[in-house]
Amino acid sequence: MKPITLAEAAAIAALEQHHDTDLSHDGDHADHSHTHGRIPELTVAFDLAKARAGGAGSLTAEQIAFYDTEGYVVLERLLNAADMQPFRDSVHLRTNEIAEDLLRAGLISDKCEASPFETRLADLFAGLTDQDFLRFGRSWRDRLPGYFHLISNPKIVDAVESLIGGEIFANPVYNTRPKVPGVAAGAVPWHQDKSYWPGANANPVITVWVSMVDATLENGCLHIWPRTHNTRVLDWHADTYTGTGYTEIDPKYLKDARAVPVPIPAGSAILFNDRCIHMSTPNLSKGVRWSCDLRYQPTGQDPMSHLGAGFLVRSRQHPHRVAQLDDWLAKRTERAA
Repeated sequence: MKPITLAEAAAIAALEQHHDTDLSHDGDHADHSHTHGRIPELTVAFDLAKARAGGAGSLTAEQIAFYDTEGYVVLERLLNAADMQPFRDSVHLRTNEIAEDLLRAGLISDKCEASPFETRLADLFAGLTDQDFLRFGRSWRDRLPGYFHLISNPKIVDAVESLIGGEIFANPVYNTRPKVPGVAAGAVPWHQDKSYWPGANANPVITVWVSMVDATLENGCLHIWPRTHNTRVLDWHADTYTGTGYTEIDPKYLKDARAVPVPIPAGSAILFNDRCIHMSTPNLSKGVRWSCDLRYQPTGQDPMSHLGAGFLVRSRQHPHRVAQLDDWLAKRTERAA
């Protein structure tokens, strides 16, 4: 693989705008509803140096340099228990719904209400099949308050601001990942996030991968392939062994693969862009590896409204436009006038 410069990446992104691709292979729950607001559909040129010129955000110069060189940066214990509680509350609601569904279907006799957050979903699916689990989706994209509070958490947005400046749009693609033991869909093959939106002209899109429990080698932590963040979108195919159709880069590239496992404690975040190649391994523990991947991009880029309703999460220039919870719940991209 030959790396490309930032200028070349921007030129390629401009060309990709004219080649929209059907994203129906993505097994997540895409929201195709109409969106409202003033976020422009057309991409404008993004000047990275200008965006970073103010030096705002929470990352140190060393962290930014590491991200620019290696393609990712780890922020250990970025979130505390209070920061993570809204996410847990939303997950609890969804888990209750799943338990009720399994009980009605006669697949379980115990809703495992005494089990802790870390193991309850695993306990519910113990002895059931992959297909039983996949009926509820390999990942969740529910529009519940806890997810809004996580996406808009200032600690996360401050870190993103260091990388792309203070005009930030929260991409509509966010996923809660309940990696349950013994389910093939828990192992995610080598891929680039941009393979899920190859025709979208948004550059750069920053993923913030947050672990809600300790992510370990045993339960399937993330693995990063460093220095692939300026790589072209590689040839890929839909995998055939997880039952989900995950995108997977073609085998011809894997002979040079360099896997760096990134185990992190609960509340930590890994930041990388949508060209960085990454994967995760199966969960061999007895608990659930809970994580959530959030995405952010500069305003003026493609909002990917065909995938759902994102929102303006920060604007130093127009703070009155920043969306609030009621806007997000109503699928408005900006604050209602």
